[in-house]
Amino acid sequence: QVQLVESGGGLVQPGGSLRLSCVASGSFFSIRAMGWYRQAPGKQRELVATITTSGSTNYADSVKGRFTISRDNAKRTMYLEMNSLKPGDTAVYYCNADTLVGPVSYDYWGQGTQVTVSS
Repeated sequence: QVQLVESGGGLVQPGGSLRLSCVASGSFFSIRAMGWYRQAPGKQRELVATITTSGSTNYADSVKGRFTISRDNAKRTMYLEMNSLKPGDTAVYYCNADTLVGPVSYDYWGQGTQVTVSS
């Protein structure tokens, strides 16, 4: 099993920046990729960015050029640096870990951290 704990959310003005962190514990070796997802009120959860164990990244078009995903395997921590924030970025942000143990894959989720972009 993998446990994920996010932190770093908060209230920020448009154009501001935040950095989210996600610390993983448990069966870290089983993680194939990690990612950030977000869910705004009344909307479905959507992909923000993902990063593989080798460091390959993928971003939603809406955040390309503004957000940067990274990970520090030694610290078992993933980050999301968010710049030029817009009100449309307001959502609960969730950390995800995609794991594989033998033939079985499973997704783990954190509890979420609220990001509010407002003046």
